[in-house]
Amino acid sequence: MKFLDQAKIYIRSGNGGGGAVSFRREKFIEFGGPDGGDGGRGGDVWAECVEGLNTLIDYRYQQHFKAKTGGHGMGKNRAGAKGADVVLKVPAGTEILEEDGETVIADMTHVGQRVLLAKGGNGGFGNAYFTTSTNRAPRRANPGQEGQERTIILRLKLIADAGLVGLPNAGKSTFLATVTAAKPKIADYPFTTLHPGLGVVRIFNREFVLADIPGLIEGASEGVGLGDRFLSHVERCRVLLHLVEGTSEDAGKAYETVRNEIEAYGQGLAEKPEIVALSKADALDEETMREQVARLKEACGKTPYVMSSAANQGVQEVLQALLSVIDEAKAEEETAATAQDEWRP
Repeated sequence: MKFLDQAKIYIRSGNGGGGAVSFRREKFIEFGGPDGGDGGRGGDVWAECVEGLNTLIDYRYQQHFKAKTGGHGMGKNRAGAKGADVVLKVPAGTEILEEDGETVIADMTHVGQRVLLAKGGNGGFGNAYFTTSTNRAPRRANPGQEGQERTIILRLKLIADAGLVGLPNAGKSTFLATVTAAKPKIADYPFTTLHPGLGVVRIFNREFVLADIPGLIEGASEGVGLGDRFLSHVERCRVLLHLVEGTSEDAGKAYETVRNEIEAYGQGLAEKPEIVALSKADALDEETMREQVARLKEACGKTPYVMSSAANQGVQEVLQALLSVIDEAKAEEETAATAQDEWRP
């Protein structure tokens, strides 16, 4: 299991320690009085976003996480120690959801972010706490509070600036290998890519992250093929690069097939900026290329780019178009953030 993007785990915070019933007993002190200390608080369960992780494989073989119980109170007014916390380390882009799979508890988007998932129970009071003017020797103490328990779902969504979509064998992995240092598996049969991949594109002294996901086929939204579960990894992308295989029977129909699956998936993917490119142009003669470009233009409503990753033809133009859309999206996000800061009371 090289790539794990979803895990269901059980967490439980620690119980609070119990208070102590104790009395001071020393030589020559006739009325020592109660000196039972309070119990310590139970450990908490935290989620922390860290560097160096890109999957949830750590939660493949361990699904139960329990924090430690707080220490019990002791005589001589000694309080119990706090229970040890449990920290769940997750990669950037991880969503934490309730057991229903819909209610979002937290979205871990940047390294260093910490979220409290379950708070430890408070420690119980020792008998020294219950001393009053009329009850000078209480013989009662509180037990610690129970910790919290819950089942949560961790769902990883890769954070990338641009995402590759298309039918199987559309040339997505070849494009990723051409423009980045990534080394995805490339072969002449469908579904070569079984797991999402990331690569960093360097162009014009700039960098942006490109995500490749397994190909979609007709009925993917209903679970056909590998389904559409990997579309979640391009939800955070600022722009989609839709590659359509030039050697397919009808480029227009191929585009519409993938587009229908994207619209059926929802989650705002259909509204994202899209750049359409006809791939494998080096395998087409001029007449076939004109026909495929015309069909694709009619289907998507704009003139597609023509490119070949193997021959490095038209690749720079596609990358420049992606970079332009990414820059525009970043500028809009910065403007919105500035406006929000100005209006914040």
